[in-house]
Amino acid sequence: MTDFDPSALLDALHHEYNVRATAIRASLSGSHSPDFTEQAAQRQNDEVLEALLADAEEGLHAVGLAKLRLAEGTYGQCMKCAAPIELARLQVLPTAVYCLACAEQSAISD
Repeated sequence: MTDFDPSALLDALHHEYNVRATAIRASLSGSHSPDFTEQAAQRQNDEVLEALLADAEEGLHAVGLAKLRLAEGTYGQCMKCAAPIELARLQVLPTAVYCLACAEQSAISD
């Protein structure tokens, strides 16, 4: 028997992404230096922060979809072949939508 609790894991992951997104938004809302050289560097940093924010928001979306699948009773079921997703895969990637075989097949065909 395993202690795998997808609901708790997804809640923790949601919290982590939310904290990250909130911190990034706060950093992006800060003002820039009046010095042109320093401002240029800050704007480059903003581009990195915007990419990190997009990743955090994508993570929040994936967690939301996983929670929906959990509520519907389809969490842990491969969306491609309908086979169960391996427990080890879900423990590492709780938002996984494909079993390992389908994920590898998809990566090869991309």
